[in-house]
Amino acid sequence: MRSPILPISNKPSHSLLGQPSPSTMASVASTRTMPLMGGEDDPTSRLPFSPSFEDDKASSQKPLLPRALNPTTTTSSSSYQQRRRQSFGRDVGHAAAETFLLTRLTLELLRFLGVGYKWITRFLALCCYALLLFPGFLQVGYYYFFSPQVRRSIVYGDQPRNRLDLYLPKNSEGLKPVIAFVTGGAWIIGYKAWGCLLGQQLSERDIIVACIDYRNFPQGTMSDMVKDASQGISFVCNNIAEFGGDPDRIYLMGQSAGAHIGACTILDQAIKEAGEGESTSWSVSQIKAYFGLSGGYNLLNLVDYFHSRGLYRPLFLSIMGGEESLRQFSPEVMVQDPNIKNALNLLPPIFLFHGTADYSIPSDASKSFAETLLKVGVKAECILYEGKTHTDLFLQDPMRGGRDQMFEDLVAIIHAGDAEALHRDEAAPPNKRLVPEFMLQWARRVSPF
Repeated sequence: MRSPILPISNKPSHSLLGQPSPSTMASVASTRTMPLMGGEDDPTSRLPFSPSFEDDKASSQKPLLPRALNPTTTTSSSSYQQRRRQSFGRDVGHAAAETFLLTRLTLELLRFLGVGYKWITRFLALCCYALLLFPGFLQVGYYYFFSPQVRRSIVYGDQPRNRLDLYLPKNSEGLKPVIAFVTGGAWIIGYKAWGCLLGQQLSERDIIVACIDYRNFPQGTMSDMVKDASQGISFVCNNIAEFGGDPDRIYLMGQSAGAHIGACTILDQAIKEAGEGESTSWSVSQIKAYFGLSGGYNLLNLVDYFHSRGLYRPLFLSIMGGEESLRQFSPEVMVQDPNIKNALNLLPPIFLFHGTADYSIPSDASKSFAETLLKVGVKAECILYEGKTHTDLFLQDPMRGGRDQMFEDLVAIIHAGDAEALHRDEAAPPNKRLVPEFMLQWARRVSPF
C-alpha cells in the first residue's frame, strides 16, 4: 500500500478502488421527493427561507400555467394578458417576501459576526477578488443560465433549499458516472451554483455532476445541513438513471465546508446502516468513493484556528448547534470510537485533496484524517498539491485553463478501469482560459480565503 500522503507530482493510487458493488437500487427505498422542476432557475432556491415561511408561500408556488399546452389549445389575447398580470403580481410578491426574509437573516447573521475591522477588510478583499475574477464568472454564469446541458433547481425534498442542479454531458450514449457534489461556503454562504465551473468541466469528460443545495446558517444548523445533503444524495442514488447516470458508479464529493458536510453525511449514513431498525433511503454501498477537497474533519482542533481567522468561536458553535456537537460533527474523532467499528467497514475508499498553502483550512487537517482512517482500517489516501491555496484548486487553476493537476487526478480515479474513457481523457483538449494570468495572480494575492 502506498504512503497516505503523496506529493503533487505523483498520481493517486487507484488500487483502492475495488470492483463496482452490485446494484442495490431495487432494495433501496425510494426517497420521498417533490416533482421535478428542471429547465428554469427558481429564484426562491437562491435565498434561504425559514420553515415558518414555507406555509405562507406554499400556495403561491403552484404554477399558474401548465408547463406545456396542447397544440390545439388557443388562448385569447385578454386571457393571456390576465395571466401575464397574475404572473407579474406573483413575482413581485415573491421578490418582496424574499427581500424581507433575506434582510432578517442578514441582520441575524450580523448579530453573530459583529461589524469589526477584520470583517470589513475581508469584505473589501472579497469584493476585489470577485472583481478580478469577473471575466471568468461572467462566462460561467452564461453557461449556467443558457446551456441546455444544465438542469437547474430540481426539487429533491420538501425543506427550504432542497434543490439541486444537474450538469449533463452532450454525449448521451451509455450510462455515465455521477458525482454528487456538496458546495462549500463556510456553512454560511453555500449555494449550488458555486459548483458550476466544476460541473461544466466534468460534464465535458462524460461525467454527470449533481450540485446539491442545503440550508445555511442561520436558516439551519449543522444537523440540518447533514440532513439536506443526505436527502440530496438519496435523490441522486434513486433517480439518476432517468438522466443517463449509472447507479453503480456514483461518487460523493465536497469542497471546503461541503467536504466536512459530505464526510459527516456518509459517516452518519454508515452508522445508521450498521444499526438495527434504522430506516434509510439510500445506501453507502451505492457510493464508489468519497472525495474531500480542502476540508476540515476535526472541529475540536480547528475551532480556535477558525476563531483566529475571523470565524469567531460563538458563531461557529452556533453553526454546529453548540459545543457539545463538535465531537458529533468531527468525522476524524468519530471514526476512532470502537462502538462504530461495524459502520467503518461500510465506508467506501476516501480520497482527500488539499493544497499545502491553504490558510483557510490547513492541509494538516486532511493529512491527519487520512492517517486516522488508515489506522482504523478504512481505505484512504491524501493527495497534496504543493503551494496551492484554498481557492487555487477550486477557482484559479480551473479558470487558468490548460492542464489542471487536481482535475486530472479526479477524472483518472473516476475513469479507472474504463480503458475507452481513459483514452478519451488523453485525447481531450485542455480546458480553455477564462481569466488573464495577471488578474489571476492579483486575485490570489487579495483573496480573503
